[in-house]
Amino acid sequence: MPSETFEFQVEARQLLQLMIHSVYSNKDVFLRELVSNASDALDKLRLAALRDEAPDVDVTDLHIEIDIDKEARTLTVRDNGIGMSYDEVTQLIGTIANSGTAKFLQELRETKDAAGADGLIGQFGVGFYSGFMVADEVTLVTRRAGETQGTRWTSRGEGTYTLEKVDEAPQGTSVTLHLKPADSENQLHDYTSAWKVKEIVKRYSDFITWPIRLVPEAGDDGDSGEAETLNSMKALWARPRDEVSDDEYHELYKHISHDWREPLETIRLQAEGAFEYQALLFVPAHAPHDLFTQGYQRGVQLYVKRVFIMDDCEELLPPYLRFVKGVVDAQDLSLNVSREILQQDRHIRMMRRRLTKKVLSTVKDLMSSAPERYTTFWREFGPVLKEGLVTDSENRDAILAVASFASTRDAEEPTTLAKYVERMKDGQDGIYFMTGESRQAIENSPHMEAFRAKGVEVLLLTDPVDEVWVDAVGEYEGKRLRSVAKGEIDLGGEEDGKDGAEKERQSEEYAGLLGWMTEHLGEDVKEVRLSSRLTVSPACVVSDAHDLTPALENMYRAMGQEVPRSKRILELNPEHQLVKTLNRAYTEREDRTELTETAELLHALAVLSEGGRPKEPARFVKLVADRMERTL
Repeated sequence: MPSETFEFQVEARQLLQLMIHSVYSNKDVFLRELVSNASDALDKLRLAALRDEAPDVDVTDLHIEIDIDKEARTLTVRDNGIGMSYDEVTQLIGTIANSGTAKFLQELRETKDAAGADGLIGQFGVGFYSGFMVADEVTLVTRRAGETQGTRWTSRGEGTYTLEKVDEAPQGTSVTLHLKPADSENQLHDYTSAWKVKEIVKRYSDFITWPIRLVPEAGDDGDSGEAETLNSMKALWARPRDEVSDDEYHELYKHISHDWREPLETIRLQAEGAFEYQALLFVPAHAPHDLFTQGYQRGVQLYVKRVFIMDDCEELLPPYLRFVKGVVDAQDLSLNVSREILQQDRHIRMMRRRLTKKVLSTVKDLMSSAPERYTTFWREFGPVLKEGLVTDSENRDAILAVASFASTRDAEEPTTLAKYVERMKDGQDGIYFMTGESRQAIENSPHMEAFRAKGVEVLLLTDPVDEVWVDAVGEYEGKRLRSVAKGEIDLGGEEDGKDGAEKERQSEEYAGLLGWMTEHLGEDVKEVRLSSRLTVSPACVVSDAHDLTPALENMYRAMGQEVPRSKRILELNPEHQLVKTLNRAYTEREDRTELTETAELLHALAVLSEGGRPKEPARFVKLVADRMERTL
């Protein structure tokens, strides 16, 4: 089949140009990415063989080779792993303008320092293209295990690539880099040097479980001698802690996570007894860009007796810990275990319970021993960890113990629920909170006025999951979690509020107006009543104590769940001059046409004040315009 030439998509061309004119400070990492890809291909082939999915494939000498040709200035990384078919090359290599690429380009442009840029390439799955940092041309030859025909992919990174089918190609994949000239300003190191290659492999890939062999150059007699194995192939999780450096742990993390930044925390666990296993887990320092997307690959790598079984084993950690990366090596599982079997296996459930508790206890230790690292953790992963408050009742108390929340007490320092309870005023019967899109939106809400006036602390919850977990948790240490925007709020017992006689007098004074407005606005509100939470604004809308909030209703609808729209309650501030004037006009006038419009406007203003929109925006604009015209 003759070769065909294809054009890269726009974003792919932009990405390649960034690689060619690289902003990366450390170009050595290209070799690490190619070796990592080769290692993954070997893992996949051995797993296929163990499951009898590749019965005719030889897996007796799986390895990675690095071949240097100084005269031709080429460096080749090859493996005899699973390989790729023609269609797979087209999907995985031929087109790189996937959904992550645009995000990668955006973050790369926003990254100010070179170290930050280095941390992006592997995370977004474009590591193969790092070869263009050091090469003028890249050639990939591959043949999928079990197939007879191979594929060659070639590109100079200038906007096009060629594809052709080849009859003679060894099983696996080889990537040949035609290196830039030695005197090129972009070529800071000589990658045709054997010592340089050895240094890179030792630094980045020593822990890889497959042999990485350096093919020696042929001598004058044509004899190339034996290949030299460059890596130790030692499983870090099986070695004593004092024999492993932090750098080695960090490189393993980078290998399995494709994140080039160092992890925030390393967690080791060794279980002995009836069921033995070892775990080496890592908490990243940054949340991945796709953490909340449906296709996010979660879970840790599962090994059985140091044999790789599967990537992203979701059964070993709950979904709210999906950001944790690492390795779990069990001794007594079947090598042919499937995901369906894992879901039913009691040993897996036992490991999941132990690993979950270990991660949560590690986060709790960070709170006291390394507050800065804890702050980083909560900023990056707090929103996802709080999902466990809804889904994991067994560990709910442990999650609450490590959770922190923004509060009206301090604009900079978040608080725990335990500290909030310690500061509660005498007689305060609940932990007050309010949900919203941002701290500023919540603080400007009319619902906060009385709490601000009386100095009552309120938790400011701005993550979408906050709408859900507060109802699931309900209370903390016997103190009910109470929304300042739901139900009736009476702070009179917590501060010098109105006495009962004054409230009764106002109820009688406004009874007629409240009944009339309730009837007139009946399509939109459940009730109109006087408010004890307002001090400045004339009105606000609140949800009944057991109703869903508008934000929660919208969340359910976005997930495809139909929920009935709840009518809300309109509260009026009896001390506000507008409300007093409205009540007086209602009492004195028989013609209430204009008052009807005023009632509608008051309700619309209350909806707007909490970030909503009037039921009929055009009518609202007309009423406001007419009022403005009459007042001029």
